[in-house]
Amino acid sequence: MYRFILLFLLSFFIISVNAQEIAVLQYGGGGDWYSNPTALTNLIKFCNEQINTTINEKPETVTPNNVDLFNYPFIHMTGHGNVFFTNEEAQNLRDYLISGGFIHIDDNYGMDIYLRKELVKIFPSKELKELAGNHPIFNYHFKFPQGLPKIHEHDNARPQAFGITYEGRLVLLYTYESDLGDGWENPEIHNDPAEVRLKALRMGANIVKYAFEN
Repeated sequence: MYRFILLFLLSFFIISVNAQEIAVLQYGGGGDWYSNPTALTNLIKFCNEQINTTINEKPETVTPNNVDLFNYPFIHMTGHGNVFFTNEEAQNLRDYLISGGFIHIDDNYGMDIYLRKELVKIFPSKELKELAGNHPIFNYHFKFPQGLPKIHEHDNARPQAFGITYEGRLVLLYTYESDLGDGWENPEIHNDPAEVRLKALRMGANIVKYAFEN
């Protein structure tokens, strides 16, 4: 009973106290969780200008086992390498997600094989499922009728968006072979054409708006 009361209170806390805030997940395992340092700031600025959000342009950092996780309705995770969650961290992440939180995981190239086994700790009975091109997240504000856009080429593979849904709500989005975060970075870092960066920012804005409103 205590656990259910706690989840209810944390869910209320997420919705009412920090309705529009984003944090970066600092996970264990040695992967570079801190990669793409300018990405979120640029995405947040774009969202504040284009979809009328009021997000702090300096995102905070939070760890998976910290109660502060529940302060943020949107958590972003990225990197290239190893990912590891302790059982305590996995449980805290699960509690966060089922009580109203949302996590976007963007593979910056190389984290896929590590990430998938760790997600099983969070949702042992659920599998990542690819989102179809007609999923609302691709049309929530900006239109992407073909689904997730390709931003950076790595293995000549198509971009894919995977999700985990809990009680009808998408709680976890995993973007693979797209590298949205690179497209959000300052233009001089990757020298992406303006139209490619715009696609990345628009898709990011769709994700943010969808997460805040669902």
